[in-house]
Amino acid sequence: MKITGNIVDVHQRRIFYGEITIKDGIIQAITAKKGESAMYILPGFVDAHVHVESSMLIPSEFARLAVVHGTVATVSDPHEIANVLGREGVDFMIENGRKTPFRFFFGAPSCVPATAFETAGASLDAEAVEALLQSDEIMYLSEMMNYPGVISSDAEVLKKIDAAHKHGKPVDGHAPGVTGEDARKYFAAGISTDHECFTLEEGLEKVKLGVKILVREGSAAKNFEALLPLLHEYPGQVMFCSDDKHPDDLVAGHINQLAARALRHGENLFDVLQAACVNAVEHYHLPVGLLRTGDSADFFVTGDMKDFVPEAVYIGGTLVAEHGSSMLPKVSCRPINQFNISPKKPEEFEVRATSQRMRVIQAIEGQLVTGSFWAPPLVHEGFSVADTGRDILKFTVVNRYADAPPAVAFIHGFGFAKGALASSVGHDSHNILAVGTSDASIAQAVNLIVKNKGGISAVSSQREEMVLPLPVAGIMSGEDGHVVAEKYSAINDFVQKTMSCPLKAPFMTLSFMALLVIPELKLSDKGLFDGKAFQFVNLFE
Repeated sequence: MKITGNIVDVHQRRIFYGEITIKDGIIQAITAKKGESAMYILPGFVDAHVHVESSMLIPSEFARLAVVHGTVATVSDPHEIANVLGREGVDFMIENGRKTPFRFFFGAPSCVPATAFETAGASLDAEAVEALLQSDEIMYLSEMMNYPGVISSDAEVLKKIDAAHKHGKPVDGHAPGVTGEDARKYFAAGISTDHECFTLEEGLEKVKLGVKILVREGSAAKNFEALLPLLHEYPGQVMFCSDDKHPDDLVAGHINQLAARALRHGENLFDVLQAACVNAVEHYHLPVGLLRTGDSADFFVTGDMKDFVPEAVYIGGTLVAEHGSSMLPKVSCRPINQFNISPKKPEEFEVRATSQRMRVIQAIEGQLVTGSFWAPPLVHEGFSVADTGRDILKFTVVNRYADAPPAVAFIHGFGFAKGALASSVGHDSHNILAVGTSDASIAQAVNLIVKNKGGISAVSSQREEMVLPLPVAGIMSGEDGHVVAEKYSAINDFVQKTMSCPLKAPFMTLSFMALLVIPELKLSDKGLFDGKAFQFVNLFE
């Protein structure tokens, strides 16, 4: 097979008209020729850090949506399904990913459970992590979220890092807001990346320590604007990633969107392409082609060098997408899950007021971090209830692995005046999270999740409700990705329009409100948690 066009050589930082000869999926020759073309041939893009599960799609369906945007590979952390099902979940992701030409590169989850302060469905100790790292299909140690453990030289944490080094595999970082001496200790342990920087100052400090900074722009966490200036001065240390991408956003675009935005900000084309593909391939030692003789034929063809909209996408020399349509076949899967609770009653979410000051979680649009503040509770018959006038709603986390009393707190930022929304996509342990204006509506939304053994739900009244079932581990669907995206968009619109929630991604924002390893104030199924002090705190003063 031969393809001609304007060949974009990122390594030599040049564009020339030429011909690519491909045989058995490998580039046999690249020959410069005289001529001209309106089409450009570029290396395929790589998402340098993503939780495929957060797309609510199994890997094969994620691939069908991603390839149309020129993405040929992902560095994928199966941390989410591992917290539900352990090694069985990781094996499921690898097996399903094998059934598509798309190049999935999975890591060994380093923090299952993420903390000891929540109930997860599984545990992977240092021995289990090393067993994963011995596999050729595991490319790296996934993000080391237990940064306090690294800084304090926790023996079990260091065993996992040492195991990765022993097997010659890089270690991904996760150090939100960690700076100064703590940052030096953390990265000195042999951790080489961070995707959790949320200010330029933090990114600059870490990049000067030799850390590779992954500029993240997902459905909830959006750090692109803050961190993009790093690319100009440190193009060899920047990669683009999504981290978490909901299905409707994946239909709209992927890494190509970040590359286009970087160009619009005036960044150099070759610096941008280096961040979109080359740096990830080289850092993680991925067998992904970069348009060189001897490489796998992984590339896309486009006539649009501003928005990078592909006309055709190839993986291993096989056409996988053309004119915006995926050529990858649908892959069936057998759902695996762990969901073991009975329906909840409204009275289980009651909170007796014990003082005139209570802590309130502050949800922040576009961020995984939260704020917190003190507020007087609204009290009715001795119980603290939602106060829609001040946008202080009731928030609960319900253990999905065994029947137990729900943990209940209060949250600001969701902004609706009636109803509730719930989700079993709740990082990191994927218990059920719900926000609502009344105990009855919260119970209704939670029970829709229980009935379907996973999903996202919303209720605006007893008669108006919606649910998107997620029967694969309670966090993914095996349905066609476009169908899931449409259903997700419909329920998201219901929350925004019918319920008047002001958040752009309410379900994604909700999913991170139990993420204890990201400060400041979060809620687990065991109680209210201060992410800075790394300990439980009381709801009332």
